[in-house]
Amino acid sequence: MTLSRGRTIFLFVLALSATILNLIDRQIISVLKPDIAGDLGWSDNDYGTLAAWFQGAAAVAFLFTGWIVDRLGVKWANPVGVALWSVAAMAHGVARSFVQFVLCRVALGATEAMGTPAAIKTIAAIFEPAKRSSGYGMLNAIGSLGAIVAPLAIPFIAAAWGWRSAFVIGGALGLLWALLWLLATRGLRFDQGERPTAARGPSILAERRSWAIAIAKFLSDATWWLMLFWMPDFFNRSFGLKGVALGPPLAIAYGCAAVGALIAGAITTRLLARGHNIERVRKGALFVAALFALPLPFADLAHQYWLAVTLLGLVMAAHQAFSSSLFTLIADVSPPEKVGRVTSFGAFAGNIGGMVIAKVAGLVLAAGLGYLPLFVFAGCSYLLAAGAIQLLLPRLPLEGVGEGATLAPAH
Repeated sequence: MTLSRGRTIFLFVLALSATILNLIDRQIISVLKPDIAGDLGWSDNDYGTLAAWFQGAAAVAFLFTGWIVDRLGVKWANPVGVALWSVAAMAHGVARSFVQFVLCRVALGATEAMGTPAAIKTIAAIFEPAKRSSGYGMLNAIGSLGAIVAPLAIPFIAAAWGWRSAFVIGGALGLLWALLWLLATRGLRFDQGERPTAARGPSILAERRSWAIAIAKFLSDATWWLMLFWMPDFFNRSFGLKGVALGPPLAIAYGCAAVGALIAGAITTRLLARGHNIERVRKGALFVAALFALPLPFADLAHQYWLAVTLLGLVMAAHQAFSSSLFTLIADVSPPEKVGRVTSFGAFAGNIGGMVIAKVAGLVLAAGLGYLPLFVFAGCSYLLAAGAIQLLLPRLPLEGVGEGATLAPAH
């Protein structure tokens, strides 16, 4: 019995919406940072510490969540992960002290680490290799919509019911999602990764592809986390924006990120359909995206508000184009039974990069050096990441190509 196309699309939409919830829950604190910091007396260094704890917890958790996702499979990893991080998000609403907030950020970071490997494994199971670029492009684009929704909706929720309510409502939506996923997948199994399988071949730590992905994620994700945690503060410092006024520039920046992901996915899918070499397409997409990130330092030098927004939007688009191509590369070079673990190892490295940049940003800003040193590094990070992949993988081991799994009803 073949699963209907409509039901497959519905499950795909659900998987994408989980990414939105993941991003909203982690972004609440950055959007409301001026309000929360004013209420609880946080310094820039305190906020940087919270961001670093979040990233550190996620990084450690990524050492285990890939294995958990591979063992649970697509069907169960999704609702378990979403439910756990939703409870952690709601806990922020009752936190009072700085230590309590640290514990909440640690819990949220650790549980949200289920999201990335589950999403990558789900898309790899649904799409055939030639169409994965579009799938991952849409995944990143939809994730960016979460970053658009957050700065537009969260300030209004906080203004109406207080900043604590934003955490509670965000978590409640996640619990509702988990219930909906369980109902939608009732009676189904995903062929890829649904049954526990023993790892074939050497450990992923002994494979060059794992380290190539990890180094690229460490460098490129540092910029993403810098933007995610500190972009609202940049607009506040540079242009005096806060609260509802932060909505438009952040929405535009993350809207550009969504466009970048969609364009990268569509172009690479079309190039492959026309018969172009898959290795040249994958590496070429990474290099082109890296070039578009180079103008980032000029955002700090811009005196015109919309010029800064435009430059940041360009870099956000470049990041999501780069990220989509990197996710596709993971599925292409990894055997299906290792996709979760390779993804998690890369995400671990990316979160280490995010943890380092979050703390460094707090120290740099507290020292009065401004955003320029941070933006110089961030603008160059993608070229360094693309170079690392070329150095470690001069020839791509395309073990995941031609091995895409299909979705079938359970018997």
